[in-house]
Amino acid sequence: MSYIQRGTRTFKRVNLALFAGGFSTFAILWGTQPLLPDFAQEFHISPAVSSLSLSSTTIALSISLLIAGSLSEVFGRKSIMTIALFTSSILSILTAFTPNFHLLILSRILQGIALAGLPAVAMAYLGEEIEGKSLGMAMGLYISGNSIGGMAGRIISGILTDYFSWHVALIGVGIISLLASFVFWLILPKSTHFTPQKLAIKKLAFSLFSQFKEPGLIYLFIIGFLLMGSFVSLYNYIGFELIKPPYSLSQTLVGFIFIVYLVGTFSSTWMGMLADQHGKKKILQLSLVILLVGACITLNTHLWIKILGIAIFTYGFFAGHSIASGWVGKAATHDKAQAASLYLFFYYAGSSIGGTASGTMYSQFGWHGVVYMIAILAIVSIGISIRLGIMANRKIKLSTIKGLKHSS
Repeated sequence: MSYIQRGTRTFKRVNLALFAGGFSTFAILWGTQPLLPDFAQEFHISPAVSSLSLSSTTIALSISLLIAGSLSEVFGRKSIMTIALFTSSILSILTAFTPNFHLLILSRILQGIALAGLPAVAMAYLGEEIEGKSLGMAMGLYISGNSIGGMAGRIISGILTDYFSWHVALIGVGIISLLASFVFWLILPKSTHFTPQKLAIKKLAFSLFSQFKEPGLIYLFIIGFLLMGSFVSLYNYIGFELIKPPYSLSQTLVGFIFIVYLVGTFSSTWMGMLADQHGKKKILQLSLVILLVGACITLNTHLWIKILGIAIFTYGFFAGHSIASGWVGKAATHDKAQAASLYLFFYYAGSSIGGTASGTMYSQFGWHGVVYMIAILAIVSIGISIRLGIMANRKIKLSTIKGLKHSS
């Protein structure tokens, strides 16, 4: 069976389906983020506690990814992703009817478990079905669906909350996600390069932990952790910053701030293509520097300059995530869905830990505390990416030397 190439009809179907799947998943996941101030007010809790409505979902998601990735090695890629999308969409609608914060957290945990079926499996699907020269663009398009879903979820929930309530907002996001799930189910082609394994728990566990023997993968896992810790730190608390003086913006206007996600849609695809052409390590390092610069710009008190900083930060984040996630599929030597699930485990663990830790920083030091934390995480990421680049160069040299010896 040949691999799917860029420009073909099948390539377009794959990308449209995974765009819809990513849209649904991340609209549900991030749709509660602009609602944190409303949760804090209605349930009489602090900003850090209200962030648990998001952190609880991402930590449940990160743990469940390890299981979902392994199950897809047995039951197939499309079936696991389809079940995940429909289940999470229905749960999103049901969550709207929770009467207290404790049940809200429980509902969000269940959503996190259900959502796990798409992200790691989608990365493995692309790694298996798309030819190498087209993978960067395909992964970028998939990530762009994630970014638009996250943006749409935030904007829709912000508007519906302003005009109705957060309950109506969650119902609206759930219905839209359900429609996207039908699109995914109808048009995604079945896997042609997937070979199912028998359900052997010991074997699956052994292969999962054997991924840590590859140092390059470990560095990518850490970069994913730090990237997402930075990202959720900024977006969790920018709403708190903008609804209070001197800005005093409404929930609708704060929701529209997330339209800068369109920058991430462009950057994930464009920088993914540049990574295919100029090498992953260079473009990854550039992306991390852009993220750091954008975060620092948000310290400016002028609203439009602050928004510009958010846009630059978002550009760097989605570019970095697109490149790092695509790199995982190539760095893994076996069980690519498990490698992808491990990357996303660290990625969403970074969201849970970073989102709560930055809430403490925000309570103690205000917006400056959040940006200082992001700057530290970004600088560490840049250092690790440099180390990853050195390791990649060594591997290329060693493989070249081995090739020359073999040919002689």
